[in-house]
Amino acid sequence: MAAEGGGGAEAAGQRMVWVDLEDRCRSSLGMPMGGQGRPPSHTEYHRPQMTGLDIEKDQILEMACLITDSDLNVLAEGPNLIINQPDELLDGMSEWCKEHHGKSGLTKAVRESTISLRQAEYEFLSFVRQQTPPGLCPLAGNSVHADKKFLDKHMPQFTNHLHYRIVDVSTIKELCRRWYPEDYEFAPKKAASHRALDDIRESIKELQFYRSRIFKKKTEEKKRKLVDNGDNEKPSS
Repeated sequence: MAAEGGGGAEAAGQRMVWVDLEDRCRSSLGMPMGGQGRPPSHTEYHRPQMTGLDIEKDQILEMACLITDSDLNVLAEGPNLIINQPDELLDGMSEWCKEHHGKSGLTKAVRESTISLRQAEYEFLSFVRQQTPPGLCPLAGNSVHADKKFLDKHMPQFTNHLHYRIVDVSTIKELCRRWYPEDYEFAPKKAASHRALDDIRESIKELQFYRSRIFKKKTEEKKRKLVDNGDNEKPSS
């Protein structure tokens, strides 16, 4: 199905598909050496303590999807689905996941859900087919490479519709911490709700910050060009 919306096929090809997954055992992330403040001049990390990125054992609990244009304006909000998983899998989660998914209500919602993984893939695939042309739009989000591994295994038709490249906000975050620490101090803080749709919105907000604060030179040049061309419409930032 052709992508809907204004701007034609070329504009549709500039769209980004934002996703976030909640897997069954995601643990707390380790911080780069140096903590929340200015990072060290070298790039050395404590390995993140994650037990929920094993694509052979772990499963998707929740998934949400949004479409933005290249200026990070939300064009369409897709499904936000909670996927049913067996009790034995939920009972085998790490203590971190039991605590956080329990507090957020996700564990209870997973037990009560009637949506299967295959049904979820069908709904997400139908959504992106309606909104984006095949093979042109990248997957976007924070540490989205980890989500893509799960999607490649559990929702291959969905990822086959997308471009093979990704837009990983976490990469920009880490570069900003090292190259522009004064600007990074003003980056929006995450609420850490550990729910898919909330995480996506926070990722978009974070990238909007980097665009306006770090990539501001190009943004200002674009604004001046529009003014020089007699376009009085203020571009989105």
